[in-house]
Order: sequence, then C-alpha cells, then structure tokens
Amino acid sequence: AKSLCKSSPKRARRWRRGRRSALRKQTPEPVFGIIKSVLGFRQFSMRGLDKARGEWSLVTSAWNIKRMFTLKYAR
Repeated sequence: AKSLCKSSPKRARRWRRGRRSALRKQTPEPVFGIIKSVLGFRQFSMRGLDKARGEWSLVTSAWNIKRMFTLKYAR
C-alpha cells in the first residue's frame, strides 16, 4: 500500500530545522543591547558571583519596570 503522504525523513528534518531557525530569530539579544545603551549598564561593579547575580537581578528588574510602564501608556 502506497502512502498518500509524501513525507520523507529528509523532508521532516528540513522542516524541523526550519522551525528551529524561526525560533532562533526570537533572540533576547536586543534586550541586552537596550540594557547597555539605554540603562547604561556596561559592567558589574560588585565582585563575586552572588553579588553579580544580585546586581543583574536589579538591572533586569529595572528593565522590566521600564518595559511595563512603556506598555501600559502606549495605548
């Protein structure tokens, strides 16, 4: 019995690869650029991993608050 679907393993791999590259286009890299340029965060001022994590949490919280404010008043 011949299959009605003209799917091959090669075609399936190509389709999955296309989906992965589509997801890759949704990178968070613009956010890092905005944090660097708009918020002026270029380097950590604290030493140690725990302190740097805390500092990064503050920076990302500031970005999220700024973004929420912008989205709320963009209407």
